[in-house]
Order: sequence, then C-alpha cells, then structure tokens
Amino acid sequence: MLQKKHDEETVIMPLFGQTEASISKAIQGPDYVMLIGYFLLMLGIGLYFYRFMRGMKVYFTGGNKIPWWLAGVSFYMSSFSAYAFVIYSGLCFKLGWVGVTLFWVMIPATIISVTFFATRWRRARIDSPVEFLESRYSALVRQLFVWLGLPVGVIDDSLKLIATGTIVHVGMGFSIETSIVACGLIMLAYTFMGGLWAVTVTDFVQFVILAVAVLALFPLSIAKAGGFHSLVAHTPPGFFALSTETYNWYYIALLVGLYAVAFSSTHWHLIQKYFCVPTEKDAKKVGWLVTVLYVVGPPLFFMPAIAARAFMPDIPYLLEHDKEIYPRLCAYLLPVGMLGLIIAAMFSATMGNLSSHFNVRASVLTNDVYRRLLRPHAGEKELVTAGRGMTIVVGGLTIMMAIALAGASAQGLFKYMVNLFGGAVAPLGLPLIVGLVSRRVTPRSVAVAVIVGVVLAVTLFVCLPESTTIFGIIFEQEVIIFAASFVTVMAIMFGMSAVWPMMAAECARAELFHTRLETPIGELPEERAAPKQDEEAVSPFGIVGICVVCIGLLMLCVQPFIHEQFPRVVNAILGLVLVTIGGLMAWASRRSRLAKQSA
Repeated sequence: MLQKKHDEETVIMPLFGQTEASISKAIQGPDYVMLIGYFLLMLGIGLYFYRFMRGMKVYFTGGNKIPWWLAGVSFYMSSFSAYAFVIYSGLCFKLGWVGVTLFWVMIPATIISVTFFATRWRRARIDSPVEFLESRYSALVRQLFVWLGLPVGVIDDSLKLIATGTIVHVGMGFSIETSIVACGLIMLAYTFMGGLWAVTVTDFVQFVILAVAVLALFPLSIAKAGGFHSLVAHTPPGFFALSTETYNWYYIALLVGLYAVAFSSTHWHLIQKYFCVPTEKDAKKVGWLVTVLYVVGPPLFFMPAIAARAFMPDIPYLLEHDKEIYPRLCAYLLPVGMLGLIIAAMFSATMGNLSSHFNVRASVLTNDVYRRLLRPHAGEKELVTAGRGMTIVVGGLTIMMAIALAGASAQGLFKYMVNLFGGAVAPLGLPLIVGLVSRRVTPRSVAVAVIVGVVLAVTLFVCLPESTTIFGIIFEQEVIIFAASFVTVMAIMFGMSAVWPMMAAECARAELFHTRLETPIGELPEERAAPKQDEEAVSPFGIVGICVVCIGLLMLCVQPFIHEQFPRVVNAILGLVLVTIGGLMAWASRRSRLAKQSA
C-alpha cells in the first residue's frame, strides 16, 4: 500500500510544482477567488431550480422540456472526466496525434448512436433508461439490469471522483479523503436540489469554463513553441500520424464499436439526454451537436501537450512520466488567476460527468425499485422526496467507494476504469439496444446472456495478461474482453431465441412495445387527449446568461494580478466576451418573457 501511495504521489505531486512548498506558492489568492466563485455558482444553480421540482418526471427528465442545445452540451460534458486530460495529454506528448485519434473514436460512435437509437429512445417515453425492459422483455430482466448495472456504475463513478479529489488534494493541500468528500458533497448538493435541470444547466456553465480554460491554454502553448512551423520542427518523425503500432486500426475499430454500444445503451446518463428533450427531432439534434463538439474539442484540448515537446524543460523525465504533462504544462504557462480557472475546468470535466450519473442512477432506484417494488401508488411529491433520498444514497456510496480506492496508483485506477468499461458494455448494453430494434429476442435469452456475459468478462479480467499477440497483432486486455463478451452475448441472445421462440404473451408484449416505438411523440391517444402544459414553467436561457456573466466577471477580477502582457490580453478578451454574451442571453430572455406576459 505504501508503494501504491508513492506511485500516486509521483503522478499527481507535480501538478503545480515539485514540492508542497512550490504548490503553496503557485496557488495564490486570485486562484482561490476563481475556485470559490465557481463552487458558489454551482450551488446557486441548484437552489434556483429547487422550487421547480414538483414531480418525478420533472426531477429526472426535466418534464421532457429541456432544450436540445442544453441537453447536447450536457451530453458532451457528461461523456468524459478529468482523467481524459491527464491520460490523453500524456499519449499526445509521448506518441503524438494518435492521442487525438483515440478520443475521436467518439465521433463515429455518436453518429451510430444518433442515427439508429436517438429517435427510439425518445419514443420509448420513459423516466429511467431501464424502465422499458419490463414492457419489452420481463420484470425479471428489468430488475437484473438494475442490480447489476448500479454497482458497476457506482464503482466507475468513484474512480472519476478520485481524479477530482486528487486535484484538490494536491492543489490546496487538503487530505485526499477530505478532498473526495468535499467534491462529492458539492456535486451531490446541486443534483439533490435541482434534479436534471440543475445538472444540465451546471453542465453548460462548466462547458463555458472548460472552453475558456482551453482557449486560454491553446494560444499560450502555440506561442511558447514559436508557432506551428517551429512546433512541427521540434517533433519526431511521424508524430502527426493517426495511428501507431500499439494503437493500430484494429484497436481503434474495436474502440469505435465499444463506444458505439456504450453511447447507445450502458451509459445511462447519456441516454437520458435523448429522452429529456421535447421531440425526437430534438433528440437527433442533441447527437449531432455532440458530434460537432467531438470534432472540434480534442485538437484544442490536446494540442498544447504536443506543442510542449518544443519548450518544456526536462523532456526525458516527462517522457518517462507522461501522465504528468498536463498539470506541469498548466503550471508552466498559466499566470495567477488563470491557474485557478484551469483547476475549475478540471472540476468541471468530472463534475459534469458525475452529477449526471448521480441523477440517472437515482432515477433508476426511484422508478425501478421504489415505485415499481415498494410504493406503486406513490404520489408525485413523495416520488420527488424519494428521488432526492436516492440521490443521497448513490452519492454517498460513490464517496465511500472513492475513499476506499483512493490509495491505488493513478495507473491502476485507469486500468480498473477501462476494464470495467470493456467488461460491462456488452452484457449490459447489447440487450438494451437489441430490444429497441428486434421483435424476436426472448426474455429468457436476454437473462442468460447477461449472466454469462458478466461471468465471462470477470473471468477474462482475472486470467488474461494486459496484452496478447494474436496472428502477429497486439491486442490489449480490454479489447479482448469486449470482443469475446460481445460475440458471446449476441450468440446466446439470437441462438436461444431461434431454438426457443417467444410464447404468445411475450410476442404480444414485444409487438405492443414496438408499435409504441414506431409512433411519433404526440400521436398516441393518451398524448392527444392530455392537456397542454406550460412550456415556460422552467426557462434556462436567462439563468445560463447570468452564470456566463458571472464567469466573465470572475476573470476580469483577477486581471490586475496578471503581469505578463500576452496572458493579460487573452484573459481580458475572454472575460469581456463572456460578459457580453451572457448579458445578451439574459436580456433576450427577459425581453421574451415580458413580450409573452403582455400578449
């Protein structure tokens, strides 16, 4: 354990310098102003939306009234965490552009997801991602997914919470346990108060903070490298190739398949963004917006790590410890105040991910356990209370698990995360998406496939080495686990369904489900008869604008403490742009509201 602790410190200690003393010098008053302002903003959003949470559907799906642009940004921010910056920046610094390529696998994965499943998820008319399993398969299958999916999700969330807690631990000098608890409680607080509305709005605010931090670091790194021409001259041959021998096109293709299944099934917090919007057209807009953000984001995120080869000191050490490059790069380039901004951005990358997880896992516990098994006739007020209670349960379990795993090394945590992801996607994901497209797969085949797939994934994780050479090609452990469990689960589902077809009652249930799935939103008899609801009960545009103004003002407040000319100009421009954009959004929202009131 002492060795593991030492390994962790080796990775995270250089976040702002070599020693605790240098850390305390790097983190100064203006940085704390940025961080405190950021946390207050998150909690303020939760308080704002607290008064709107009058029913379970509003709490967990936003009443299907969340705008597509807000849901799309929330999808994007919920799809990665602070680990992405640490790991992918390390790959880019050591191996080059292939780090961007590996992040770009999310582009075809999202295209597959939005093309084939976005409309189906919206037309499923659900409040939690596993709710439809009972109407398509059986109550047994629904509960099987709840009790297998939730533990996997809590472990995954705890690993991401460790990443954020580590930044606080090193950057501010708190213990790792205190840091994890503090970060977890802040995420839990605004998710508890404001439900999915608070999650999506805070995701948008966090997206703005992340974008500002990235847009500040990108030009500073390119300028420090002497421009693009000098950057290319200082990189090894083939540094901008799309693949390498280890991360070859076989590996990349299998990752595309892994993410395509995950984005359409097992990532409940992402699926939620498809069915929280008003229409199926909005669900498609969510996916296409995310696709565009995936195209633009990774080069901006990770180009600074590539440029660092031209100017960072002690290159041999960093090549040996490549996971340190992003925090070292920030400390090397960013002035006081902007360093606090980048820490807030790292919080944002994980908090956006985890808050969505807390909300969607609480929705599963409330809808699929509390209402389904314990209180089938519970009223809306009771369900909201239960939902808040489940949010506390999910968040509390995640925090406790994170504290238990905090002693492991960063490399070990990353390995746990990737293998957990690879092992869970096929058995817990394929039945979900097959149920949306096939009428033939039987409930019993799904139950057997899930159990066998999970057992197989665990067995391979224990028995296989980290990499294996097959026909002269190197395959990583997680790729083999995913491929084997994918083939096994599909073979069992379709093989058993062919040998033992569905009974008459099961056929009727599947037929009814797919008939509803083929009916556009608003066309079912009960939807036509339902009274029109107030579309403006919750309007995010104004509060988002005010939050953007606050971020801009925070940046301008630290302007006097930035002494270098180029960073001063970058900070001032970004701050003024945010104040202007946020002010226009708030003004437009107020004008629209007054116009509707007068009409």
